[in-house]
Amino acid sequence: MAGMLSRLGRFSYRRRWLVVAVWLLALGGAVLLATGSEGPVNTRATMPGIESQQAFDLIAERFPGAAADGASATIVFVAPPGEALTSAANARAVDAALASVAGGTQVSRVVPPSAGGSISADGSTGFASVSYGVSSSEVTEESRAALAGAVEQARGAGLTAEMSGSALKTGTKMGAMELAGVAIAAVVLLMTFGSMVAAGLPLLTAIIGVAVSFLGVWAVAGPLNMTVTSGMLALMLGLAVGIDYAMFVVSRFREERHGNDDAERAAGRAVGTAGSAVAFAGTTVVIALAGLSVVGIPSLAKMGLAAAGAVVVAVLVALTLVPALLGFAPNLVLSRAQRRGGDIPARRSAAGPWMRLVLRRPLLITLAGVALLATIAVPALSLQLGTRGDASLPVTETQRRAYDLRAAAFGPGFNGPLTVVVDARGVADPERAVAAVADSLRTTGGVASVSKATFNQRGDTAILTAVPSTGPADERTEDLVRRLRAARPGVEAAGHVTYEITGTTALDIDMAHKTRSALVPYVAIVIGLAVLLLLVVFRSVWIPVKAALGFLLSLFAALGVIVAVFQWGWAADLLGVEQTGPVMSLMPILLVGIVFGLAMDYEVFLVSRMREAHAHGRPADDAIVTGFEQSSKVVVAAAVIMIAVFGGFAAADEPLIKMVGLALACAVFFDAFVVRLTLVPAVLHLLGERAWWLPRWLDRMVPHVDVEGESTGEPEPEPEPVPVLIAR
Repeated sequence: MAGMLSRLGRFSYRRRWLVVAVWLLALGGAVLLATGSEGPVNTRATMPGIESQQAFDLIAERFPGAAADGASATIVFVAPPGEALTSAANARAVDAALASVAGGTQVSRVVPPSAGGSISADGSTGFASVSYGVSSSEVTEESRAALAGAVEQARGAGLTAEMSGSALKTGTKMGAMELAGVAIAAVVLLMTFGSMVAAGLPLLTAIIGVAVSFLGVWAVAGPLNMTVTSGMLALMLGLAVGIDYAMFVVSRFREERHGNDDAERAAGRAVGTAGSAVAFAGTTVVIALAGLSVVGIPSLAKMGLAAAGAVVVAVLVALTLVPALLGFAPNLVLSRAQRRGGDIPARRSAAGPWMRLVLRRPLLITLAGVALLATIAVPALSLQLGTRGDASLPVTETQRRAYDLRAAAFGPGFNGPLTVVVDARGVADPERAVAAVADSLRTTGGVASVSKATFNQRGDTAILTAVPSTGPADERTEDLVRRLRAARPGVEAAGHVTYEITGTTALDIDMAHKTRSALVPYVAIVIGLAVLLLLVVFRSVWIPVKAALGFLLSLFAALGVIVAVFQWGWAADLLGVEQTGPVMSLMPILLVGIVFGLAMDYEVFLVSRMREAHAHGRPADDAIVTGFEQSSKVVVAAAVIMIAVFGGFAAADEPLIKMVGLALACAVFFDAFVVRLTLVPAVLHLLGERAWWLPRWLDRMVPHVDVEGESTGEPEPEPEPVPVLIAR
């Protein structure tokens, strides 16, 4: 493999104008496709096989048009203290505000507060529902401005008014913090390479690659029904790995140029060696992300495939565009000492003292590192999954204020009602049978109210709305749903009907349950596939096992941080998290896919240099020291860059992106600095030569893949190991 990639690197170096032209054409094509696309959509996540989804499908079948994906908005009005919303003056103010919205070209219906059930018991609060004939992604800024204008008009008349709903949702945009992450990455690259060109090249290639992948996702988002989260995830991951992969190739090119004036051969060896590690590392990321397709959650599968596509583009950029651009400035990427042609002064790094500490007390270091990560992971034991709606928004947002006003006036459960779909087909008296179901719901503890039944045109199916006495994210609401479903067989048998419970709250509960059920099988699948891949790369039994165990430590430690921040509220103010609540259902399983791939990145980059030294005859301990000295600096830089990029996305408005950004930043920190740069050399030292053990029968079965560069031409000169005193 290294030989093939070496030839690819030399070809890209020689035919650099052609390679650059191909990538520019790809970028131009992506731009054209994206501009002609409708872009991401804002649709509710679907999950086949759960009761809530089946009930939604039944509503769509029996109530044509009721389940249409049209946008909606809710305007909440509160009268001044001591007044009723139905007083003459306040009623005129509400009607005038709604009249300004009803005339909009996209508005299909406006239901005022005077409609039944829309005014609180004390008469002080009411809400109006605005329905649109288009999806939320098609609502124009003019329509949103009309909503905001109606709210301001009501406020000018002395009312308190706030709004919420899918019509208010707009696309997620990159903010200052995300751009700050890129700026930090530029500083780290400059400090690592000491050359403006060497620092700028990975940034340039990463931006080109992520532009191609992000625009590609944008182009297919409409036909594939992707949400904006898929594009943001592809952007976040593509930017991080794009910078890192390019940096590894540039760093290896600089090493190969030391004492060698043949820049083309250096580019070939850089792509053949570091490029092999990039290819294998990228493959593990793609395996983990594409594996999300087996979970059975379409929206999650789309996010995983979008992110996997971004990683594939990042790998191709590192293997082709990076050596091509190196051909335009083969000497400018070198340090000043290299350009002068003199010997590079030996600089002491932190690698030597750190290795002396780790290898002198390997068992103590291993136990301390495991204990540290296990302690941080303790909060993950209380992980609660759900969906963070408007309640998780800051109070500066009108959606959050509308949520609070409705909860105060109608009860906390009013923001998350349960929809009960009763199938009375074939029943002699459907109305009586549905009434029996409603009575059963009313007598269940935890149900605040049950609405009148709404029948379809044929009169064989009815919809009831049951309002819980607790909020959507409350554990007691989840318990209520379980009790209602547990009592269902007796009610169905007595009335000869069937009914299902759905609604936003029930759907969130069912999604969380299915996600929890799929988590363990998914982890087993990705770990199994990646262990096999690492077995081929390193021809060792213990290294893949050690890599998988280290990943689990990093994963659960990152989950512990997420639970502590978003569920317990620790340091939540620093991230703008004003309301604690459950962790979003899709976050843990999405985190598994991304973190595992990134963890294997560092494993491959670090251990491949150790394996390379061992393959060239170094004893096990010397190979650890040599590989660590050669790769630790660039691994540290790569980790800092990823932490900066992911940390910037932790400031995003989208709740899922915020959670994933913080979780990835923490996971990269734990995995790079605690697991790979500390536990890996300590455990390898404890194993000694056994670290590279592979049974003979397995050695005959495992294909030989060259990742040490033996097939790239003449072997590289072996570097002198850093003198390290190792206590025996």
